Amino acid sequence: MVLIAITFYLMAFTAVAAAFMVVASRNPVHSVMYLILTFFSAAGLFILMGAEFIALLLVMVYVGAVAVLFLFVVMMLDVDFVELKQGFLQYIGIGATVALILLAEMIMVGAVYFTGESKTVVPTDPNTTNLEAFGQVLYTDYAGAFEAAGLILLVALIGAVVLTLRERKGVRTQNAAKQMSRTREDGVELIDIEPGQGLG
Repeated sequence: MVLIAITFYLMAFTAVAAAFMVVASRNPVHSVMYLILTFFSAAGLFILMGAEFIALLLVMVYVGAVAVLFLFVVMMLDVDFVELKQGFLQYIGIGATVALILLAEMIMVGAVYFTGESKTVVPTDPNTTNLEAFGQVLYTDYAGAFEAAGLILLVALIGAVVLTLRERKGVRTQNAAKQMSRTREDGVELIDIEPGQGLG
């Protein structure tokens, strides 16, 4: 129990400190790195609570996709952050409103949790892990909805590929069949250069 308590407090402190540094860092690349650290610390807290599935989602989806995408976008775009910071005072009212709403929601959830009025909706077997229980519910009661979601994602993927591969004027496209059928004679040109001369 002592090791669990030490691990919890260490990960909780790391998550809170890293989340603060996400906002406080002036370098956006550093902010994304602190965001990744926050996700990892939160994943560790979820594992301590027995919610392995949410921890895996945090690591695979948020760290592996969202945070890395943020990092690539920040590094590739030439964003003038000095110009962005000049309009900070314009949005301080909206930011304060959202912050107050989030604070009120957290206080309400904490009050419900600590008063003991929250109850488990789905009864669970103590010998069943979180992933096993999630899989049993997902592939039995919600199998149709899961397959429908997969079909919608497949249609969206096909639509994105079709829109990307359309022919447009002035854009060079790749012809895979032509590339694979190319012979050595078509792709290699031998030039005999005389001594003392270069390529013209």
